[in-house]
Amino acid sequence: MFHLRRRWWTLVASASWCPPQVCASFATGPRQFDGTFYEFRTYVIQPEKMNEFLENTNKHIHLRTACSELVGYWKQEFGGDVMNKVFHIWKYDDFAHRAKVREALAKDKEWQEKYISQNLPFIVQQKNEVAYLVPWCKITKPPKEGVYELVTFHMKPGGPALWGEAFQSAVNSHIQVGYSKLIGVFHTEYGTLNRVHVLWWTETPDTRAAGRHRAHEDARVVAAVRESCTYLESQENVLLIPTAFSPLK
Repeated sequence: MFHLRRRWWTLVASASWCPPQVCASFATGPRQFDGTFYEFRTYVIQPEKMNEFLENTNKHIHLRTACSELVGYWKQEFGGDVMNKVFHIWKYDDFAHRAKVREALAKDKEWQEKYISQNLPFIVQQKNEVAYLVPWCKITKPPKEGVYELVTFHMKPGGPALWGEAFQSAVNSHIQVGYSKLIGVFHTEYGTLNRVHVLWWTETPDTRAAGRHRAHEDARVVAAVRESCTYLESQENVLLIPTAFSPLK
């Protein structure tokens, strides 16, 4: 009986013990090393008010950027289910930082009177998402002015720990073709979950089109994309034109 009990305890102890390195491999959520995140904001603007909206934003955006960093600000040119959109990305150190910024803006009379009260009537719809950079990516800047493509992938649940390696290979295969420059890869934390946003820069829409044709004929791209697609539910893309006041041109 003593031997049976000792054997039973040995089996239980072995089953409940797991080396840290093995347990870590089972993680399926995002692995963040700091609190920095990016807020994606999309506004649908009344068509006849778009120019006025952008002009007023250009005039007073300095009041907003005094509080937190603007990564980029674009007008949507192609793609998406609704036109007349503007899209902008803001960077925050953490959620406490964002809360302080929002509080400061609410108390800023100049911002409220010159921007919010003037532009708010032009906005038909607002949407925001909170996203992190994937662990293997940093935001880069383009060599010169151009256009941007935001490609949004709806992935199967699991996060970068599940699909990150295959997705990174697919992204790198497109980089190797050389028709566009990677700006950043983000995955959502708040908003529609299991989404990955990839922001690309290219010189013109025509250079992008020519590059896509080359990519479709490149065996490396085809193989990498095929592997990544095993984790894919759907995808869409939009072409973005940077505004005059956008840090990313």
